[in-house]
Amino acid sequence: MDSSHGASKRAAQAAAISILLSPGLLIIDHIHFQYNGCMYGILIASLVLARKKSTLLWSGLLFAALLCMKHIYLYLAPAYFVFLLRAYCLSPKSIFRIQVLNCLKLGAGIAAIFGGAFGPFALKGQIPQILSRLFPFSRGLCHAYWAPNVWAMYSFMDRALIFAAPRLGLSVKEGALQSVTRGLVGDTSFAVLPDITPRVCFALTLVFQAIPLLKLFAQPTWDNFIGAITLCGYASFLFGWHVHEKAVLLVIIPFSLIALKDRRYLGAFRPLAVAGHVSLFPLLFTPAEFPIKTVYTVFWLILFLMAFDRLAPASSRARFFLFDRFSTLYITVSIPLIVYCSLVHGIVFGKSYEFLPLMFTSSYSAIGVVGSWVGFMVVYFTS
Repeated sequence: MDSSHGASKRAAQAAAISILLSPGLLIIDHIHFQYNGCMYGILIASLVLARKKSTLLWSGLLFAALLCMKHIYLYLAPAYFVFLLRAYCLSPKSIFRIQVLNCLKLGAGIAAIFGGAFGPFALKGQIPQILSRLFPFSRGLCHAYWAPNVWAMYSFMDRALIFAAPRLGLSVKEGALQSVTRGLVGDTSFAVLPDITPRVCFALTLVFQAIPLLKLFAQPTWDNFIGAITLCGYASFLFGWHVHEKAVLLVIIPFSLIALKDRRYLGAFRPLAVAGHVSLFPLLFTPAEFPIKTVYTVFWLILFLMAFDRLAPASSRARFFLFDRFSTLYITVSIPLIVYCSLVHGIVFGKSYEFLPLMFTSSYSAIGVVGSWVGFMVVYFTS
């Protein structure tokens, strides 16, 4: 075994173990009871099968089955569509030559899977009912400040502008003063900034998913496929409508598969790993759960970020020193933030200003996720 193969194998093992022991899966599956671990296992199996031309069909069919289990994976479907179209359905020599047999096999397999899953509902006329439950646009843009995305930052800015509005001569909608901080479903409206509609969220998500898909179509390699999957996850999480904080695993888990490609990838992954896991803390809010979530998450971050740091090879391109410093500073801030939100705030304020810890956690995490997204976009298009 040569040294490069050995290093690659160790990196793959480290990535696999980090996913298996992820605090996100511990918090969501084993404590919060969302049962996502099995489905993420299927996603990883599908991504791994996509690495070989001979198993591309099974990768697509496995993902189709995954979509029938939970519709949240639909956010990743554009990357699958482009990759399977380019690498399996079209000729590698010319995009104008269609491999008809491959298209028939893939199309028939997907039709059979969806027919088996939704056919009985279609026969009973229940498809509209299913769609209304899968895409509940009657819910608000965000559930309080919990999902650390662009809309959390937008909400924070709106709260800040309420205090600055009299000096700036801005009008304030009185009925919206409490809506964002109450955390009620379907209750999000902004006091100063314009309200956001589902169409705006859809358009932004589509645009920022389409950008990396252009490179994937031109260069349909496995690394670009995983990168596009990750960036599609980012776009849906950052700009989607009523995003749940647990959806950050749609970004963390596929990113883990390529985080050790080189140090630039790892530099973009670090703040995401910290922000994504810290943002899940509000799911476990009782005092008895505090030591579990804190000790285990900190232990995981220290162990695997140190291991990743040793295993990630140096990049052939210039290092982003500014981004490395941002990452270090960002991780350092997480410790006092967790202590304040989980312990100090309750001691000082009791049950007053209960929205503040959630707002601080989500705003802090949103900075990390957005910063990681920008960093990875640069890495993806310069690799």
